[in-house]
Amino acid sequence: MRPVNALITKIVKESPSIRTFFFDASFDSATPGQFVMVWVRGVDEIPMTLSYKNAITVQKVGDATSRLFELGEGDSVGIRGPSGKGFTLPGKGDRILVVAGGVGAAPLAPLAECAEGAGAEVTTILGARNADELVFKNRFSGTGILHITTDDGSEGRKGFVTDALRELDLPAYDRIYTCGPEVMMARVFDILQDAGALERSEFSLHRYFKCGIGVCGACCMDPSGLRVCKDGPVFNGTQLVGSEFGKYKRSASGQRVGI
Repeated sequence: MRPVNALITKIVKESPSIRTFFFDASFDSATPGQFVMVWVRGVDEIPMTLSYKNAITVQKVGDATSRLFELGEGDSVGIRGPSGKGFTLPGKGDRILVVAGGVGAAPLAPLAECAEGAGAEVTTILGARNADELVFKNRFSGTGILHITTDDGSEGRKGFVTDALRELDLPAYDRIYTCGPEVMMARVFDILQDAGALERSEFSLHRYFKCGIGVCGACCMDPSGLRVCKDGPVFNGTQLVGSEFGKYKRSASGQRVGI
């Protein structure tokens, strides 16, 4: 799959460390949770989830994202995709719970909007370190009930998304979706497992990709060998039982790195 040249048409500052880049290319066939490979010329090609049909939402964390933050409107990147397995879309009347942490809100905002449009009842727990780092608050509030948590208590309740999660009636939800830092998702996993809700849950994972099409094996998970780029990045909670999830991932060289 060859990348298409995508012109940056608009840049939105979502937080001090997060920006959304809109392109003149739109991926209308994409399912929420799928990703595209973004080629930052001269630096690297990295996987990014679609936060809109024509946009990605990026946190500045490495060489490629730092270079991306230096680009402006009128500059371009290469994009190929969409790829991977997205979220299972709910139906009319379904009650769903969305648990988003930090930039993990990127694939979940379009999911919540899609679910609300299909007639599902949406509840979201949105967490961040502080009020300035909350991403897509207005998008989530427009889809249903919104619970906000911040580490420092600057907005919503002081604490973590897991604090709010423990207070909800988890058996009442038909599907539960989550994306965010893996440390956060591992705690969500434990709560859902204790509540017997893993079968109704889906987790969006992040791993190092090289090819993005299931060939190179760089993103294979222990011990099953599931490829995050092809079999994921969205996995049912039961697929993660006994896996490396929440424990470690691998660097570009294949070395284990603790979560």
